[in-house]
Amino acid sequence: MSPQDRTLVKLLGRYMPLALALPVSTFVGYAIGYWLDKKLGTTFLYLVFLLLGIAAGITQLIRELNKDNHVR
Repeated sequence: MSPQDRTLVKLLGRYMPLALALPVSTFVGYAIGYWLDKKLGTTFLYLVFLLLGIAAGITQLIRELNKDNHVR
């Protein structure tokens, strides 16, 4: 494997989890809110946790991208 191929594989390994960070955290937030709504008999918690999941995903993306900028 050439050095250029190794660099590409390393970058893919580093950035692939970032592609999943926002959708997964959004889904987990929604799922927790939905479960709590069913458990507690409410109708609004899914929105609260959906927004928290989105915020958590964006925060993770920003942290990882800032970490990358400090390395260079």
